[in-house]
Amino acid sequence: MGAGQSERLVAIGLMSGTSMDGIDAALIETDGRDFVQPRGFFSQPYDEPMRARLRAAIAAALDMERPAAHAQIDAVARDLTLAHAAAVKALLAQTGVAAADVALVGFHGQTIAHRPDRRWTWQIGDGGLLARETGIACVHDFRSADVASGGQGAPLAPAYHRALVSGFRSEGPVAVLNLGGVGNITWFTGEEWTTSAEADKWATSAEADKWGSFDTGPGNALIDDWVRAATGASHDADGALAASGKVDTSVLAALAGNAWFALPPPKSLDRNAFDPAPARALAAADGAATLTAFTAQSIALALRHVPVTPQRLLVCGGGRHNPTLMAMIADRTGVPTEPVESAGWNGDALEAEAFAYLGVRSLRGLPISFPQTTGVCTPMTGGAISRP
Repeated sequence: MGAGQSERLVAIGLMSGTSMDGIDAALIETDGRDFVQPRGFFSQPYDEPMRARLRAAIAAALDMERPAAHAQIDAVARDLTLAHAAAVKALLAQTGVAAADVALVGFHGQTIAHRPDRRWTWQIGDGGLLARETGIACVHDFRSADVASGGQGAPLAPAYHRALVSGFRSEGPVAVLNLGGVGNITWFTGEEWTTSAEADKWATSAEADKWGSFDTGPGNALIDDWVRAATGASHDADGALAASGKVDTSVLAALAGNAWFALPPPKSLDRNAFDPAPARALAAADGAATLTAFTAQSIALALRHVPVTPQRLLVCGGGRHNPTLMAMIADRTGVPTEPVESAGWNGDALEAEAFAYLGVRSLRGLPISFPQTTGVCTPMTGGAISRP
């Protein structure tokens, strides 16, 4: 499986997604191609004051003509970085691995703006500070090179999904669905593809027909924002509020009628790309039900852009913990929908593991984005490296 052991590195990946629920830190061993061995995982939820500061930073990113916005974002970025450094140290303590034995930390940072149409994406976090705090080389700023070259800059996890799915591609068409703040899908036709010795030719014309990826629409963000405004809770625990409500079909039709869904992939979204205004007159439970149905419907609409209907939807991210959402997705897509744990993966750790994997690829100058994943014109590496 994969390259020789001498080519494998131990790496940590960090992820703080658009759901803004906290920091995930994962330790893996990988060759950056098709060998991946998870070795540990740690998660630290944000407290409500930090979530509020991150929401304020997102708002400030749209108002950069205001001088105070710069200082506000810089302060949040520093504290965010220190919190990520603490997560790295906690993971090392938990696994008993020494910092000296870790080749790198893949640091995604926190997205506060994503406007690929303007060739602009912004993930806050100080890679140099993280390297100094942890004593480990840090790979960061994964998205900028792709966006500057005309790509969407997202999704980036598909390269990792491909490495994982390669183990059971003979089972037929399959898709990995990530339900964070925004949803994204990586689809695979199930056909044979290149061997590990050719794994960096993933974007050949033949390969591009066998797998691809794009953002599907809202994930948990609209639901979380609705629930917080209506009840004060951070999210709809177990989908209970949505389960108690009724989907408003006219509101759902208005939301799902957004022209974005007809755009061909690759495509990506900002967390706040969709306006939930049509739902504002609804009661709390009905609004939760309708917005949950909207996320599910967006997956059904996304599958219209996939060349072969998958036989399985393997779901990672926080949305897989919402049984109401999972049932709606299965119902609206007609595809068996299951958490990635059914494939032997850790759905909470997957995105953090992806950035450890991408960090190794970046360190070795291997591509991390592809025409069929971000729309960039040629396979591209990315990321900047800061050393302690």
